[in-house]
Amino acid sequence: MDHHHHQQQHHQYDEGENDYRHQEDDWDRDLLLDPAWEKQQRKTFTAWCNSHLRKAGTQIENIEEDFRDGLKLMLLLEVISGERLAKPERGKMRVHKISNVNKALNFIASKGVKLVSIGAEEIVDGNAKMTLGMIWTIILRFAIQDISVEETSAKEGLLLWCQRKTAPYKNVNIQNFHISWKDGLGFCALIHRHRPELIDYGKLRKDDPMTNLNTAFDVAEKYLDIPKMLDAEDIVGTARPDEKAIMTYVSSFYHAFSGAQKAETAANRICKVLAVNQENEQLMEDYEKLASDLLEWIRRTIPWLENRVPENTMQAMQQKLEDFRDYRRLHKPPKVQEKCQLEINFNTLQTKLRLSNRPAFMPSEGKMVSDISNAWGSLEGAEKGYEEWLLNEIRRLERLDHLAEKFRQKAAIHEAWTNGKEEMLQRKDYETASLSDIKALLKKHEAFESDLAAHQDRVEQIAAIAQELNELEYYDSPSVNARCQQICDQWDSLGVLTQKRSEALQRTEKLLETIDQLYLEFAKRAAPFNNWMEGAMEDLQDTFIVHTIEEIQGLSTAHEQFKATLPEADKERQAILGIHNEIAKIVQTYHVNMAGTNPYTTINPQEINAKWDKVRQLVPQRDQALIEEHARQQNNERLRRQFANQANVIGPWIQTKMEEIGRISIEMHGTLEDQLTHLRQYEKSIVNYKPKIDQLEGDHQLIQEALIFDNKHTNYTMEHIRVGWEQLLTTIARTINEIENQILTRDAKGISQEQMNEFRASFNHFDRDHSGTLGAEEFKACLISLGFDIGNDAQGEAEFARIMSIVDPNRLGLITFQAFIDFMSRETADTDTADQVMASFKVLAGDKNYILVDELRRELPPDQAEYCIARMTPYTGPDAVPGALDYMSFSTALYGESDL
Repeated sequence: MDHHHHQQQHHQYDEGENDYRHQEDDWDRDLLLDPAWEKQQRKTFTAWCNSHLRKAGTQIENIEEDFRDGLKLMLLLEVISGERLAKPERGKMRVHKISNVNKALNFIASKGVKLVSIGAEEIVDGNAKMTLGMIWTIILRFAIQDISVEETSAKEGLLLWCQRKTAPYKNVNIQNFHISWKDGLGFCALIHRHRPELIDYGKLRKDDPMTNLNTAFDVAEKYLDIPKMLDAEDIVGTARPDEKAIMTYVSSFYHAFSGAQKAETAANRICKVLAVNQENEQLMEDYEKLASDLLEWIRRTIPWLENRVPENTMQAMQQKLEDFRDYRRLHKPPKVQEKCQLEINFNTLQTKLRLSNRPAFMPSEGKMVSDISNAWGSLEGAEKGYEEWLLNEIRRLERLDHLAEKFRQKAAIHEAWTNGKEEMLQRKDYETASLSDIKALLKKHEAFESDLAAHQDRVEQIAAIAQELNELEYYDSPSVNARCQQICDQWDSLGVLTQKRSEALQRTEKLLETIDQLYLEFAKRAAPFNNWMEGAMEDLQDTFIVHTIEEIQGLSTAHEQFKATLPEADKERQAILGIHNEIAKIVQTYHVNMAGTNPYTTINPQEINAKWDKVRQLVPQRDQALIEEHARQQNNERLRRQFANQANVIGPWIQTKMEEIGRISIEMHGTLEDQLTHLRQYEKSIVNYKPKIDQLEGDHQLIQEALIFDNKHTNYTMEHIRVGWEQLLTTIARTINEIENQILTRDAKGISQEQMNEFRASFNHFDRDHSGTLGAEEFKACLISLGFDIGNDAQGEAEFARIMSIVDPNRLGLITFQAFIDFMSRETADTDTADQVMASFKVLAGDKNYILVDELRRELPPDQAEYCIARMTPYTGPDAVPGALDYMSFSTALYGESDL
């Protein structure tokens, strides 16, 4: 506010001093501060003071503290008045502060303001209420008192200015400096009226006060240089915002815009006011009268329309309808006209008031247009309900009998149809049905469901009729309701039972199909498994004959391979049994009555388990048999080796001995006696070897008992050994005998050892193959070498034939060494003959041709005598006597010769 403006205002103040004095009492009362508003005042007054102090380059933070020394208070008054105050005191003492505050208070008083109960001490002491009161006094005097609008000034002037400026804005109605500003639209409208470019007014909403207030305060601060004196929350959050704070804030808007308003002349205002006032007052009186009459008529009419006591007869109800039609035709239309006129008058009045910047017309309590509209709405509601009620009553009476009959007919038909249906739906026939039976039952049930659905309409009709009878208040409604309820309950029950049966059938079908599928699966897998088990049992019980460890190992390997397949087989068995268990589980869980057995196979789990157990039982038996057989074969192998180890020693030993014996008889080392001694030693060592042969026989017996038929560890059989052994024994005995015979021959014939050696040398020379015998040609060559005359002529051949008959009487074509030396000794030495023996017996017989037993016993040793007696035949010659024996034929027989 500039200084010039203050001069002008001050002048006006002088003129209107009486008016100003008239308001003093109000201002005094205002000093008694309401604590609820203290916060708002403190904020607003601080901002207002700072808006002026900033022109002097300073400001305050705390209103009751910062004015205590009076310095800033004096500065504030200088800024707003444009005048100089007395020079302040700069001391810090209380007395200096009181002096400065008093200078300020005196200046305020000099402007014609009474400062009631505001003393310098309270201000210096920081009394908040006193300080705020003092600031308010300053605001009133310097910011509000000088406002003048159409012959109203100060507070009323500011209010009238606000009403004028916001009149074009329908949603703004400024009636005071508190609640009229709460929605923020008043502030926005003031800004928009003077500076429309700053606010988009069309976008503001009455129900968003925070946005509205913040918009106005922010725009004012930014563009109008009006500091933010209040927070939106302070206004919205208070039931009644502080009037002084709002006035202070609004006065800032007034001063910001007042320069533009001076063109409106006081004369125009007065003319307008006087022109409309009387007309408006008349309209107000008319409105009040018309509203009272109309409301009274509505008040009397509504109870008549709200009376809903029904009549028992049709005639009485018809009369009520006639009365109502009179009301509609005769009594109501004029009232409609009156209501319409009333609203027109009210709207006209309000428009005029608004156009002349007068406060809106507020009718007496209860006579607002909205009150009349509400009353009229109640009337029409009652009226509408009344007419509906009348018509419904009449319709009800008409329809009741007809409906009751219709209900009875439909109920009877429905009850006949439902008879026995519940019992049918509760049958458990599906529990014992086969799969094909179930499918048939399902088809039949589907047909029933269609039938049931077709009856739904009738049930709904029955319920609808019962409902209508209730709505028409039929006298026998209880029995109708009971019957309807029974039908509905039974219908619901049928629905539930139908659904349950449908589910049970479908479930049973699914279960039986599942079981059928499982049966098939069981059959497909059980058959090959059963065949496998039978094959396995057959193989496990199959007898076997083996002769070697390799053969039994082959069988064991095959058996181990078979055993390795058992876990997999057991898995398959469990899978097959699992299928059966699944069937059993389904049967048990869902209580399916299984008719019959698996149609696809005769094999059952018991059979599978029994065979499996048998297989499991046979496996260890087979294991045992193979182990035993393996042990037997190992034992056999041990017996073979045992036999072979001995036979491989004994066989060559026998052969070696045979060769050695042969060499002894051929090589002629030493005399015949030496050879004989040597051979007897051999004979002894051979006899001592007999236990080894016996042991081998024992081993051979074990082999035979073990039924062992071959032995790869030796080429010798027991038979070979036996034959060899017997040959050895025979050969040694025969060789010894030969040497003994040679000694006998030598001694008997007087052959010397040298001759004997010569004979042996000749024989060995021609025995080229060392066989101990000479063939005919070898013998012939040997004889020729010894000087026998056996040439190739006839005579020589005859002689050789004679010799061969002597040495080879059995005609074997072989001549032994013994036969050879017998022949040679006979040819070369003097030997006993049959004749010589005969002559000797003749001497013993006393020259008789026979000999007596006594003579033999007397002349010969007992053994020889008895030998002769036993072998001699009785003598049969002419000179025979009893007991005579024939010694001649005996002698001849001794030499193997026939009578010569």
